[in-house]
Amino acid sequence: MTLPSQLDRWKEQGAITPEQHALLTGLSRDEPCSLFLPLNFLLYAGVFALIGGLGWTVQTYAAQLGDVLVVTALTAILAGALWYCFTHAPTMVLDYVLYLGCLTWSLELAYIETHFHLLSGQWDNYLLATACFFFALAYRFDNRFVLSLALSTLAGWFGITISRLPGTQEPAYRQYAILYGLLVAVAGIALRRFAIKPHFFGTWLNVAANVLLAAVLSGVFERDNYLLWFPLLLVGCGAALAYGLAQRQFVFIAYAALYGYIGVSSILIRGMSGATAILSYFVVTGIAMLVTLIVVARRFGRES
Repeated sequence: MTLPSQLDRWKEQGAITPEQHALLTGLSRDEPCSLFLPLNFLLYAGVFALIGGLGWTVQTYAAQLGDVLVVTALTAILAGALWYCFTHAPTMVLDYVLYLGCLTWSLELAYIETHFHLLSGQWDNYLLATACFFFALAYRFDNRFVLSLALSTLAGWFGITISRLPGTQEPAYRQYAILYGLLVAVAGIALRRFAIKPHFFGTWLNVAANVLLAAVLSGVFERDNYLLWFPLLLVGCGAALAYGLAQRQFVFIAYAALYGYIGVSSILIRGMSGATAILSYFVVTGIAMLVTLIVVARRFGRES
């Protein structure tokens, strides 16, 4: 039996997905395969590592280099990145240059405030301006990575703003996190409704889902009021599961399974005594959860 016929048989038996069948068949015939996704990930990781190295260099040698040289160098990198983005046609290279410029902006702002205290430690103003800047760039250049940076920066501004309120306590952070998640979800729905970059809706919804589920899950970890938050967690996980099934989005099914598993486990282990029983529980249920997700993912692959 030839390799292609064996692959056909595995596909009919459901042992491999159609995508795996197409890839393996192409490899057996010496056809080229796409390396776009792994290369894309590596290039973005490379940009992030470059900024990390630049930040380490600035922190380590700032005294020797001097503030003027550091700020000038960072400004030159930022200006060069923005100049390239605004003067060249959209390409894959432009996405990485834009990402480099955004991270350089963040690094330069952090350096300026740390050394010059222009806003006297008012980091919330920096974060809000940065979030607005990132939103503008994300929608101008159609970049989901920069949109994610904008949403995470906005979350940071939200958190710092809340911390300045008098009498703020830990439960208040949870409530404001839920408010932030709802605002992100509503904003994403509104932008899609008005056909403003509707393909960005997935990014908005992913951020909102994780923030909301994580905030509710933190309430389940409380010692006293966890029974008030646990039903909300089940509702949230149920909504994520229903959306994932309806829209054929496996990632939301994974969210429902992960957050639900952690929440249910936190309830169950409260009545357990002994490290062996707790460890056994997590080993058995963790393996079962992993196997279930793999089976569901493969089924989604076959049906797509």
